[in-house]
Amino acid sequence: MSLVLDPAAQDLLFREARTANAFTDEPVTDEQVQAIYDLVKYGPTAFNQTPLRITLVRSPEARERLVPHLAEGNRAKTASAPLVAILSADNEFHEELPHLFPAAPQIKDVFFTERPVRENAAGLNAALQAAYFIVGVRAAGLAAGPMTGFDFEGVRKEFLDDDHSPLMIVNIGRPGPDAWYPRSPRLEFDQVVTTV
Repeated sequence: MSLVLDPAAQDLLFREARTANAFTDEPVTDEQVQAIYDLVKYGPTAFNQTPLRITLVRSPEARERLVPHLAEGNRAKTASAPLVAILSADNEFHEELPHLFPAAPQIKDVFFTERPVRENAAGLNAALQAAYFIVGVRAAGLAAGPMTGFDFEGVRKEFLDDDHSPLMIVNIGRPGPDAWYPRSPRLEFDQVVTTV
């Protein structure tokens, strides 16, 4: 059985998509970021909790504050990327649930009164949304360079607050020369899927 999505779109979103390590200096506009969000906001999360929060790092001053928190190998590419997004999980997402899940507004007080429960739910569901965000960047014809090589606590203190947990940093832009490492292997279907 073939996929409904045409092969060119499959290639753009998955087969040819890779983590970019170099970018051109072409800007990424607010309109592009808005279009990406307007697409990926429909990706499902449990109870529609949508805990992902996006902090766009645009100014040179903010970039200078961010780069020292990165692993050495991530600093140059982040310093030169046209746009950098800090993706975080909002651990107080439950405050929005009466609006976001009107079918059962009491869910906020039934399942999410305890902070550790919220942190676990926020982390999982924001990670799902982060994956949607990366695919959305690709759908916009841009390249994404997601990274977890950074000082999480340092980034949280510098850019967020105690209610937000950083998940990843994503460099965004048009791929530059030598942007890609060689394609790494993938596991095959029978190595991943088990039928019981």
